[in-house]
Amino acid sequence: KLFFDAFLLIILTVAVFGLILALKPVQVKIMCFNVQHCVGMDTIMDFDRTAAVIIKEMPDIVALQELDSMTKRSKYHYQLGELASRTSYHDIFGKAIDFNEGTYGVGVLSRELPLSTKSIPLPGDEPRILLVVEMKNYVLACTHLDLEEEPRLESVPLIIDEAKLWEKPFILAGDFNDSVDSPLLQEITKHFTINSGPETTFPADEPNERIDYVASFKNHPVLTIESMVVADTMASGHRPPLVKPPLHLLT
Repeated sequence: KLFFDAFLLIILTVAVFGLILALKPVQVKIMCFNVQHCVGMDTIMDFDRTAAVIIKEMPDIVALQELDSMTKRSKYHYQLGELASRTSYHDIFGKAIDFNEGTYGVGVLSRELPLSTKSIPLPGDEPRILLVVEMKNYVLACTHLDLEEEPRLESVPLIIDEAKLWEKPFILAGDFNDSVDSPLLQEITKHFTINSGPETTFPADEPNERIDYVASFKNHPVLTIESMVVADTMASGHRPPLVKPPLHLLT
């Protein structure tokens, strides 16, 4: 019986990997990075240092939170553009609020030129957004949820409604501002699989909270091969989770 069980397990494993190969999966390496308006733990704004974290890992796409665009505090830099020029990625900025003579929000850096983009307002005393970026074989949605639990929970149905619109894998990445055992994550995981690993992400110097995530909508199967948290302690107050890579099982 033990021999039969082992043989059956081998057959099933071979069948699963054969199915993966037959479906010609698309491999995508995804990073989620709250860059804290490119100000590090030493309170110095340094675009080269922030970009170096991305360059070192070479993800295919990056979801970024806490970006300034042309604000006084950031010396009127378009921060996402500064990072794009240093990494040679395409940049897509999503404005959440007007701030400090400029704007503030989230963004995406991608190697591939997006097919479409849109911003969906999310609830919160400080307005939040879901930045949706469509690629050829998948969709990445970037967000930074509210500090208060009620608007975080109110955001979940809006995110799910958007995910249901797409006939391709839908990846959600962002700073959720909540722990994995919270009511928020309980609601999210009814519809999404958390692909990023269990490592803590905040604060960067001595992380003791896991609040930054990469997740995939369950309507389209995604298999995570490997995940990690980048062990950078200076570039931001957050350590970025990295999924390397999920396999999008496409028919």
